[in-house]
Amino acid sequence: MSAVANSTIASAKLIDPQALMGIRSLELRARAVVEGFWSGMHRSPYHGFSVEFTEYRQYTPGDDPRYLDWRVYARSDRYFIKKYEDETNLRVHLLADQSRSMDYGSRGFTKSNYASTLAATLAYFLHLQGDAVGLLTFDEQVRDYLPARHRTGHLRQLMLALERPGGGRATDLTAPLERITSLIRKRGMVVLISDFLAPLDRLERNLIALTAGGHELTIFQVLDPAEFKLGLEQPALFEDVESARTTYIDPALARSDYMKKFEAHCEALRAISRKLGVSFHQLATDQPLEIALFEFLQARMRRGRQFRRAQHGGSP
Repeated sequence: MSAVANSTIASAKLIDPQALMGIRSLELRARAVVEGFWSGMHRSPYHGFSVEFTEYRQYTPGDDPRYLDWRVYARSDRYFIKKYEDETNLRVHLLADQSRSMDYGSRGFTKSNYASTLAATLAYFLHLQGDAVGLLTFDEQVRDYLPARHRTGHLRQLMLALERPGGGRATDLTAPLERITSLIRKRGMVVLISDFLAPLDRLERNLIALTAGGHELTIFQVLDPAEFKLGLEQPALFEDVESARTTYIDPALARSDYMKKFEAHCEALRAISRKLGVSFHQLATDQPLEIALFEFLQARMRRGRQFRRAQHGGSP
């Protein structure tokens, strides 16, 4: 994370995830994260970040200077152009993994709790921006689907769908991606939230189908801190929550092999993302969600600048 990002995040009120999960209502959790985040952003010396994302975009050489907003310039000493209508309305589909592997948690709450709260936070934020938000939940099959809308009552329906527990066992990344590719016709954004602890052999092909349709993709890989280092001390009999197979594991002996395979799997996911130009974020469940929201907004702004430079004949 850049120095600007660190300074901006430091100005916000970061909520400890464990305290956040103590709030029973998913919508109230999302509201707490978003409101705390914006409060910190407005106190931050980088207030222009929030202004740029919500209402304006920064002037780029080639833009028509007639549309410069001089009042914003007087306040920020930076050149901004009011966004056009087609730049402000975004259609976003959130794909949330509710498989059994997401039910693991070593900190008093599960990856599923954290991932659902992340999806709810993004949905709440985007709804406030006037964007249309949809949802698809999945395990080994597609569960709930809500099309992207921005209307009264839709956000509440989305929160209710996220609060419903998953009913399946395994993780199938292919089914939700194929389903969303067949459903959405207008260009927009697809946000995929999962631990990605599943085979990746077909993932690249499915993501290519979405990028070919002109959709912008964002991946959030949600992992428990214990999964980064096999944080177990004593030998024990373990049951795979998805296959129900039991295995006796001595962590001291298995840790080295586990770490090699785990790191290789995560690097393969990063490599697919880099190759396809997908925005990738790896999150541990002890990480405050304000940081995830900030990284999401930074990536959106960066992609927007690249797109505008390409439109004006600059380097992408």
